[in-house]
Formats: sequence, structure tokens, C-alpha cells
Amino acid sequence: MSLQTEHTVLLDDLLKGASVLGRSGPEHSEIHGITCDSRLVRPGWLYVAVRGHSQDGNQYVEEAVRRGASAVVSEARPMVPRTVAAVHVASARLALARAALIFFGRPADSLRMIGVTGTNGKTTVAFMCSAILQAAGEHPGLIGTVRYEIGERVIPASRTTPDAAEIQQMLAEMVRKGCRSAVMEVSSHALDQDRVFGLEFDAAVFTNLSQDHLDYHGDFENYFRAKKKLFDALPEGRKRGVAVVNTSCPWGLRLSGEIGRRGPMITFGREDADVRAERILSDRAGSAFHLISPWGHRDMRIRLSGGFNVGNALAAVAACGALGIDLDIMQKALENFESAPGRLERIESSRDFSVIVDYAHTPAALENVLATLRELTGGRLITVFGCGGNRDRAKRPLMGAAVTASADHALITSDNPRMEDPLSIIREIEAGCAKGRYEVEPDRRKAIEKALAMAQPGDIVLIAGKGHETFQEVGKTMLPFDDRQVAREILGEERAA
Repeated sequence: MSLQTEHTVLLDDLLKGASVLGRSGPEHSEIHGITCDSRLVRPGWLYVAVRGHSQDGNQYVEEAVRRGASAVVSEARPMVPRTVAAVHVASARLALARAALIFFGRPADSLRMIGVTGTNGKTTVAFMCSAILQAAGEHPGLIGTVRYEIGERVIPASRTTPDAAEIQQMLAEMVRKGCRSAVMEVSSHALDQDRVFGLEFDAAVFTNLSQDHLDYHGDFENYFRAKKKLFDALPEGRKRGVAVVNTSCPWGLRLSGEIGRRGPMITFGREDADVRAERILSDRAGSAFHLISPWGHRDMRIRLSGGFNVGNALAAVAACGALGIDLDIMQKALENFESAPGRLERIESSRDFSVIVDYAHTPAALENVLATLRELTGGRLITVFGCGGNRDRAKRPLMGAAVTASADHALITSDNPRMEDPLSIIREIEAGCAKGRYEVEPDRRKAIEKALAMAQPGDIVLIAGKGHETFQEVGKTMLPFDDRQVAREILGEERAA
């Protein structure tokens, strides 16, 4: 998105707090915008050259200067014309975060902020929190995996947590649009890369931790440490951030022990948690449970099936309760909440079997969704799934094992293969599969067609892995592909036939 602004900040002010190792060029440059994407640079802007996981921003310094950058910040010694300020820093990511915080005027200070992190459940919890805040008259903004909501403006998300400059720009626009609060999904990558550095959250939610992203983090300990950064940074000044932690998860239990003495904390999940559920009943229409919380006890019903969705509701109650939202408002909002896009999303049709699309793309998420659907089906459970390329390879056989242990039949197909050979990915999935419980169909559309063709009355077909996504990443190309739309088209063709 474009980071347009109508004000000017001196480069000296933007560098306050940054670890500057050297500097050349004009001493008092005026900055009209800030970005780490050379393609967005405009005359008078600051370009921060960030070294990424796959690309190095230093390769695009010349392009940024050509587009009119008046200053360049880099961990390398940027070679630029004398008319351009060059700043050598110890950490380009931190410099970007600090500069964006100052340039956009610390907009989070004017918003009540909820940050949600964890392997699974972030999107549903974020959407639930947003629904509660909306019901409370907070006009919340939203930054997450599915989309960014800024007042009435809705932007498809490019990634779960944008870069620091984009985040600050969006928060500033939320303030201008009259938002009083904001909900943000915070990924482990974003935490590790300091994209949310300097943001003061009123509540930080930990949903769970399970196998994912180990290609990036290396092991669970590093993965946990990245998540923990959100809680270590909770403010203790004008804002007093509350840690909201799922103690049903062993990693959450550990987190609660490590941060419990530093500041306020609300636990949710297990039987001794502050916010918990009793007498849980789940059916195709949703889930009923008795809520116990510091703000009162209630019999509640939500429109989402499965114990994991009850857990998501508990997280939302704990986070919004921490912000002082009335329990009556929370109850009504959750009872009216339908679902987040691509999360256990039912595809409507006249057929006598059910079709569900879900984003589940980790072993734990698949186990949760399959366990829920197993309880709801009187027939067979048929699953279409695959694994993304250039991502955590260790989870592939685990996902194969999870699906073939629970589904009556599985079709292993292509997900977002990216730069990998789809058949190589499938072979790694097959290593964990139970024999005789699956078949391979690399073409995702054909796999969905086969699953729907074999479905009989009472069956449930789960199409897993991509959820809300409207594309398929093949090589460096983004091809249009929406599981929901594909399923609707196939069901329509079958009805017409």
C-alpha cells in the first residue's frame, strides 16, 4: 500500500535512538515519507535497506536513489551521490521501526491495542476481538492474515504482519479515521524481525505453540523465544499491558511462569484458568458452554463448532475483558459472530453432504479440525490437503500422519509449491501417511473434484490448507485459485449435470 503523507520530519529526528555507526551527505535532510520497499520510494523519502530472508534491500539502493530518495539507511555503507544522506547503522530493522514510530507520531498511543500471537487461532481470535470492540463502539482497526481494516477501508493482506513503516502508517490512518482501538495478528517472523518494535499493546494474547516455521527458527526454543518478545515488551507506563495466556498449552504454561511476576496477567483455557469453559457441547450449529470469568459467569452459545473454537472465544473474552469491555457486550458479540474467512467455512450447496474449507496447515491445526468434524459427521470424513513449498519440511510427514489417522480417505495434492517440485513435497507427506488411507492427485482442482465426486449422503469433505487465500503460488507466479470458489463451481457443475 502507498505510504503517502502530508508532513515533513528532519532526518536527525528520525535517527534518535538508532545506533548510528557513520554518516555522510547533507546534514539536515527533510523526509517526506519512509519505506523499506524501493518500489515505493518517492522524492524526498527515506529508504531503509533491510536484509531479508530471501532478498537484500541493499541491492535496491540505486533504484531508491533513482526514484528520489533523499536519504538511505543501511547496515552496509551505502554508496550514494553526495546529494543523498547516507547513514550506516547497526540494525536496519530497528532503525526502520524507530524512524517509522517517530515519523507517524506514535499512533498506537491513541489506540487501545490488542496483539495476538501463536501458531494456530490468531485469525479467529483477532476477528472475535474486533467484533467485540465493534459492538462496544470502539470502531476497531484490524491488521492480520486475511485483510487489513482501516475505518471503512478494507485491503487484502499481503502478509500477516506488515513491515514497521506500513504498520505505523496504517495505525496513523486508523486514528485519522476515528478508530479507537486496533487488533493485530503478530507473527513470530515479525517479532524476530522487530517489525512491532516500540508498539505498546494494552493486551497481548498467546494462543498456543506447535510445529510450524521451524525452517526459519531452527527449533522450538527459538520459536518460543520469538513469541515471548511480545510479552517481554508489554508497557508498564501510561499503558499497563496485560498478558493473556492459554495455560492449556504447555508452552503457554511455561510462558505464564516466566512472565507472571512482571505485570498483570489473565490466563484462559484449563480448569484452573481465570477464564474457562465448563459443560462444553458442540454440534453442527455451533458450541454451547458455561463461561467462568473474573467479570461474571454465563451460559453461552457460539456459531462455531469444536473445542478449539471455544478456546478462541475464551481468548477473546480474556483480552477484551482486560480492556474493560462489559461482559454483556462480549456475550452478544460472540453469539452473533459467524466465522473468520476460510476458517471452518461451510460451502453452501443443495447436496446432502457437507463441504468445509479451512486454513489448517499445521499438524496441530489439522488434528483439531479433523477431531471436530469427526464428531459432527455421521458418514465418512474425506480430506483434501497438501503442504507449502519452501517452508518447514519437518511438518510434512506429521501432517500426513495427522490426516490419515483421522480421515476415512485423503487426497494429497499441491498447496503453494512455490519454488519446489510438487511431487517432491507430496513424497515427503507420504512418508507419514497410513497405507491405504490416501491417494495422490497433484492437480488441486482435480483433487477437489475427486473428493466431491466420491462424497455420499452424510459425509463431510474438508478442503484444508489455503482457507481464505485466492491464489496459488507456483514458482514465482501467483495463479488465481480460491478453494471456496472452486468447490462452488464444481458443485454447480454437478447440479447442472
